[in-house]
Formats: sequence, C-alpha cells, structure tokens
Amino acid sequence: MEHILSLIIRSIFVDNMIFAFFLGMCSYLAVSKTVKTAVGLGLAVTFVLMVTLPVNYLLQTRVLSADGILGIDLSFLSFILFIAVIAGITQLVEMIVERFSPSLYASLGIFLPLIAVNCAIMGASLFMQQRILKGESDPQFIGGVTDALAYAFGSGIGWMLAIVGLAAIREKMAYSDVPAPLRGLGITFIVVGLMSMAFMCFSGLKI
Repeated sequence: MEHILSLIIRSIFVDNMIFAFFLGMCSYLAVSKTVKTAVGLGLAVTFVLMVTLPVNYLLQTRVLSADGILGIDLSFLSFILFIAVIAGITQLVEMIVERFSPSLYASLGIFLPLIAVNCAIMGASLFMQQRILKGESDPQFIGGVTDALAYAFGSGIGWMLAIVGLAAIREKMAYSDVPAPLRGLGITFIVVGLMSMAFMCFSGLKI
C-alpha cells in the first residue's frame, strides 16, 4: 500500500508530466483558456491513461518480453503497439460516449481526438516500460497491474492539476493589464515557466 501511495504522489508532484518532462504541451497550451474545458480534457486524459497503461503493461510483460508467452524478445515493437493501443482505446471511448451520452459527447467531442495525440499518454507508457526493469527497492518500480494503474492515476491527476491551474491563471489574466508584446502565448509561456520552477520544489522529496 505504501508503494502505491508513493507512486501516486511522486507521479503527481515529483514526476509531473508537464512540469518535469514537458509532455503533452500542445494540448496543454491550446485547451487551457478556461477552467471548464481544462477539467474536461484533464478527466478524459486521466481516464484514458488508467485504461491504456495497465493494458500496455500486460502487453509488455506477457507478450513482448522474452519471458512472455511467445518466448521471444519483441520489445522493439513496443512503440508501435503502444500507439495502436492508445489510439484504439481513445476511439473506443469516443464511440461509447457518443452512443450512450450524446450530450457528454457534444461537450467533450473536441477534446477526445486530442487524447490520441497527447504525448503525455505515450510518455507514461514508455516510462512504465523503463520502470519495470528497476529493482523492487526503487520507489519508481512498477511490478504489477496495480502499480501501473496507480502510476496512471497519479500521472493523469498531475496533468489535470497542471492544466486546470494554468487555465485558472489565464482566466484571471484576461482581466489584467498585460503589456501588449506579451499578450497571448508570451505571458502564458512565462507563467508555465514559473509554475514549473515552483514544482521543482518537490524534486527533492524522497517518498
């Protein structure tokens, strides 16, 4: 239980996908103009992460690994297969939402296609692949589906925390007297840099 909590807390604050690795920056900057849209995309990304990471973990350990059911090291195919899983599950989620909740699909429709090209999701799968090889004493070790699920949940919450925080600041800045040369993405990049520096305070945590 302690290891699972450690994975969640570390992936939210220490190994934040945005502020530590700068993954998913395209949709992070594009969809952070309002808190409502940021929350919608953040929840969608978190859900897809929690589905794709356990699937990719099983794919890596049971199929692609040399110790898998095929008995052949096929890890060189992981990049292509991880992308296929992410795109497939994103499409499946989009079809299910459209079929059973048209109103929700109408509000999230513009966000759902963005998830398939969000490199934070692919990055989480590749980081998971590396963490499988770490020793059990390492706090970053992922040794089972539960660990992969915990890491996915923490990564998604961390990404959502980052985008909602930026969206809240950008909503306030809309009423601020920002110098003309910095309006738009200029001041946004400065704010993201300051937020990233603030999150560096967590980098020394030993959890």
